[in-house]
Parts: sequence; C-alpha cells; structure tokens
Amino acid sequence: MTGQRLTIIGERINPGFKSTKELFEKDDLSGIQELARRQAAAGADYLNVNIGSRALYDKAFMKEVIQAIQDVVNLPLSFDFPNVDVQAVCLETYDIEKASGRKPIVNSISETRWDMLELLSIRPFKVILMASERLEDGVGRANKFSAEVALVAKRMTEKLISGHGLSADDIFVDVSISALSSDTEGLLHMAIEGIKAISNDPSMRGVHLSGGLSNIVQQLPAKAADGSDLKSQIERAFITLAMPYGFDTVLGTPWKQYEPLAPDSPVLAQFQQIISARGVDAMRLVRKLYRG
Repeated sequence: MTGQRLTIIGERINPGFKSTKELFEKDDLSGIQELARRQAAAGADYLNVNIGSRALYDKAFMKEVIQAIQDVVNLPLSFDFPNVDVQAVCLETYDIEKASGRKPIVNSISETRWDMLELLSIRPFKVILMASERLEDGVGRANKFSAEVALVAKRMTEKLISGHGLSADDIFVDVSISALSSDTEGLLHMAIEGIKAISNDPSMRGVHLSGGLSNIVQQLPAKAADGSDLKSQIERAFITLAMPYGFDTVLGTPWKQYEPLAPDSPVLAQFQQIISARGVDAMRLVRKLYRG
C-alpha cells in the first residue's frame, strides 16, 4: 500500500451537511464557492454536487450552483441525482473547458436506472455504478452476497464498454458502504469481499472501485470513552482492508486523513471482528469498541 493514493470525490456540496443545507436555503452562492475552493485546496479530484430535492423544481438554481462552482475551481464535477431530467440539466450546464477538458461523472447508474445512459447524447461522461442492487424479473433487489455484487458489476461494465463506448477508466463501481452502527447482516464484510471478487476478475481490470466512506460512521458517537476520534480510525480501517484489492476512490471529505492504519492497530483488529459478526454480536462488539 506504500505510495498508494485514493482519488477523492469531495462530498460537501450536499444538503446532508447542516452547514451546506443552510447555504442552499439562503441561496448563498459565494458560500458554496468557498466550500468548493476549500475542497479543491484540500486535494479533491472531483466535486460531488447535490442540492437535494430542490433540483426537481428549481432547475434554474441547479444551473446557478454549477456555474458558480465552475467559476472558481477547475475540477470536474460529479452530479449526484437519481433523476434523468435533473442530470440532463447538469450535463447541459457543465462547461468542460472550465474543467480543463475533463469529463463529469454521473452518480449513479444501476440496472434499475439504465435509462440514464440516454444522457450520453448530451455529452460523454464517466459513471458511478451501484453494484448493491440488481434487476431481477423486472424488479430491483438488494444484493446480499459478494458474488452478486461482482456479477452485477461485471454485467453492467460489459454493457457500458461494448454497447456505449465507455472505457474501463470511465467506470467507478460503488460497492455500497453500510453504516457500522446498524450492520447486523455483514454488509460491510460483503462489500470488502465484493471488492476482492471484482479485483480478481481479469475482465474488470482498469475499473475503479469506490464507495461513500462517511456512510460507515453514520449514527456513531463522535468520540470514544477515552476521548479519541474513533470515527476517523473506523473509516481508515475500511480503507486498510479494501485498498490492497483495488479500492481506489472515496466519496468523502478531502481534509480528512484517508490513510491506512498500522497492521498492529487495535482498532483495525476490532473492526475486523465486528464486520465478521452478525446480529446482536456485531452491535455488542461496536459498543465494546467505543468503551475501549
């Protein structure tokens, strides 16, 4: 892992963050620009853009946000909306010259959202593929096993490359990082095993493996009993296990420390125990971790 660097898609332009939600509520474009600058200065490679449900009824504001961001940073953008019409507005507004010729990302496409690929008629883009669900008998179903994750990722990737002209480098497979606080089914273990399975498939070589890293610490206390910042170490524990198998991209906060933990880290050892457990045993181990 020495010398490896994660690609960071800056996550902060999102109303899920209270301070950002306030910027949207106040139409504070200068504040959004400052947030874009801060993420770029901290090392973001892309900036994710999500204005929440407002994008469905206020597309003019959506355009203003994109234009304001591109006026102050030259990073490519990732548009985070499950709606084709909203994504169309984003892609039409995007100025590729202001992004130094780099393509935007459409976040995200799944087998149940395949109509998103019609947007390629507007401009070329990269894609984040959701491998956590599949289309079965016309119905979207959640994947529960790593083999399902790997199979769906392979199926979608093959379609994108052979049928839509994308390259492996254009594709980010999101393995869906679950919250540790409620993972009683081993979904985090499934994600890591899915990463391993994808990386072992020669036909998937060159595809990026990604996930929303901040999801893992949702609903967890800010500090452990001894006052230590466990959230950061938990995020880094996942990275430590996933990076050797090709996990190379995070949707995260650029000024956080995204470095692997030392092999003898007690948090790493306890994290491995937690994600290997199921049901109440997993929750008991999480409480034990926080008690120190």
